[in-house]
Amino acid sequence: MAEAIQKTSQEFWQPPSPIMAADLVVLEAPPTMAEVCPSCGTEFLVGSRFCHSCGRRRPEALSAADKATAAEMAGLWEQAVVRVRSVVTGFSFRRTWNRIKLPAWLHYLTFHEIQWWVGLPTASLIAFIVGLACIAGALLVGLLNAHNFSEWQAIQFYRAEWLLGATAAFVAGILLKRSSSKHDDE
Repeated sequence: MAEAIQKTSQEFWQPPSPIMAADLVVLEAPPTMAEVCPSCGTEFLVGSRFCHSCGRRRPEALSAADKATAAEMAGLWEQAVVRVRSVVTGFSFRRTWNRIKLPAWLHYLTFHEIQWWVGLPTASLIAFIVGLACIAGALLVGLLNAHNFSEWQAIQFYRAEWLLGATAAFVAGILLKRSSSKHDDE
């Protein structure tokens, strides 16, 4: 091995076939990926697909035709936004809601009426409603039909998850309820 290194010529660092610089033709290909992150303005690392600063995906570079199409679409979008804004500002929601006649018993279904009727603070009432929704989910999962034993087991597992969620919601409602004391009565 040592003999091989001693017998090398002095020009070992040169390429095996010398190519003249005049013979080289460099074709500059258009970039296929964007060079700067549009979000943070950081230059992308060579060959990376994501920005190393903000983590956003590296977008494709746009050709001149694509840029013109994007500018045209942006103009159409701005026109649509202006039209929708003018329609929305011209439409008064208060006048519409005043014209609708609701049944008299519907005011019993408002949140504050239910809160007064049940006698729970807001956080406990929300936890109670979530618990009732979880119980309804457990009942609705029971309506699924099982064709074999493994499907029946999966349905029971889903039902157990819904009931576990209901239990957690009810416990949270109990923990969030204010304890009654003499200060609350006065």
